[in-house]
Amino acid sequence: MIDLFSTPSLVTIVLAAVALFIPIIDALNKEKGSKNKIYSGISFGALVLALIIVIVRVVSSKTLPGLSLASNGVITDDVFGAFFSIAFILVSIMVAVSSWSYMKKKSNHAAYYSLILLSSIGMILIGYSTDFVMLLVSWELMSIPTYALAAFSKKDPVSNEAAIKYFLFGALSTAIIILAMGIVYGLSGTTNIYDSVIALTTLKSSLMPFGLLAAGLFIAGFGFKMGLVPFHMWLPDTYSGSPITIATLLAAGTKKAGFAAAIRVIIIGLIALNVHWSFVLAIIAIFTMTVGNLGALTQKSVPRMLAYSSLAQAGYILIGLAVAPYAAAGLAASLFHIMNHAVMISAAFIAATAVIVVISGYSIEKFKGLGYRMPITAIAMTIALLALAGIPPLNGFWSKLLLFGAAIDSGHQVWWGPYLAIAGVLNSALSLGYYAWIIRKMYFEEGENRVRQKEPKSIVAVLLFAIGFMVILGIWYGPVLNFATMASPGDLMQLIHIK
Repeated sequence: MIDLFSTPSLVTIVLAAVALFIPIIDALNKEKGSKNKIYSGISFGALVLALIIVIVRVVSSKTLPGLSLASNGVITDDVFGAFFSIAFILVSIMVAVSSWSYMKKKSNHAAYYSLILLSSIGMILIGYSTDFVMLLVSWELMSIPTYALAAFSKKDPVSNEAAIKYFLFGALSTAIIILAMGIVYGLSGTTNIYDSVIALTTLKSSLMPFGLLAAGLFIAGFGFKMGLVPFHMWLPDTYSGSPITIATLLAAGTKKAGFAAAIRVIIIGLIALNVHWSFVLAIIAIFTMTVGNLGALTQKSVPRMLAYSSLAQAGYILIGLAVAPYAAAGLAASLFHIMNHAVMISAAFIAATAVIVVISGYSIEKFKGLGYRMPITAIAMTIALLALAGIPPLNGFWSKLLLFGAAIDSGHQVWWGPYLAIAGVLNSALSLGYYAWIIRKMYFEEGENRVRQKEPKSIVAVLLFAIGFMVILGIWYGPVLNFATMASPGDLMQLIHIK
């Protein structure tokens, strides 16, 4: 049974009603002219209402469970789902508001905002899903709208190519996930995620290879959305070829949904099967960080550079997941960085959106002299890049510090923990190479002209919010970190001792 008054149900009803309402209004409205502002405003209102519902539920309820084994039904109204929902909704709000300016001269506004809302519903339900069937339905509800959104610039061959690559790899990852779910169902006889995990802890040794195969398939399937090496081939082309606001949604939203699913399924399942698989996640984390940062260093397109940066950040997040069985703060640190990264990378992409809207160009050369021509955009981009690099006292510094600290703490039980932290620190230093390059272009090089440009108001509003978020959380990060700790598993770690 699904409680219609639970947080995921109420949020789904609100967003689904508006997502279906917008195309109906557009079809019935015979007046000519752009309705972009109207649909953007309606989407913004629906997302804010959804955010309020989630926050009120978390603040008002003292009995809201964390992530645990006690789960009945296909969705569970818990702190873990609420944490990810807030991250997803914040990203969707930033995308919807910035689209006010980006979509001004484009068409099919109703479909655009409707698809964003539908994808947001899928992301939110992934965070709350505790059943494999529900997780798969939510996964597709998130993915299918983004396939269309990636190809929204249908007259642009680059956008079409990006969407085709995204769709093909997405279809392949879904097939892999379904295969993994089928194996787990065959081993456990249930589609409930946590009942399956408990069944895996008592798996016969003759069936253990099938359990490990399922875990590997889940890593590959969810690794596609998380952008982990070697499942990242589609990511740079898709992020740089899609409309840049949709690239924001993919980098800051759907990527985090992959981590939500991974924590619910992969990390818990690996703990139940064999904690030594954490070493595999650590190796993937190192390769993901390194490939992402080295790839970004060679790019001349800012969206493509940010795509590789997003790939590297996935590696940092994976550090906490890799050491989770050995460091109590591992998962909380990963969740904290997920929330921070959602806003940091959104701010960077949306600042690039402002440049594209005003100056019309993706090249890093377009950022020359931006500090004078578009001061607010330049400041926001600078703060976002420094936060991504982990420079104090911005929010990205604290979440990276916690991640590397958790890796060092795990050294009491595994030899590779401190080396994982060293790899993270070295990669953070490496990332300054391309972050500083963009900053140098904005403030120390002159552009084609020194004419002050009018910055899009909606994008400026989003960037000001992002600046406040990154600076305030850099000074006072306690509430968000406590929220991340509440959302982290407690008794779940006892699975290590069950076998």
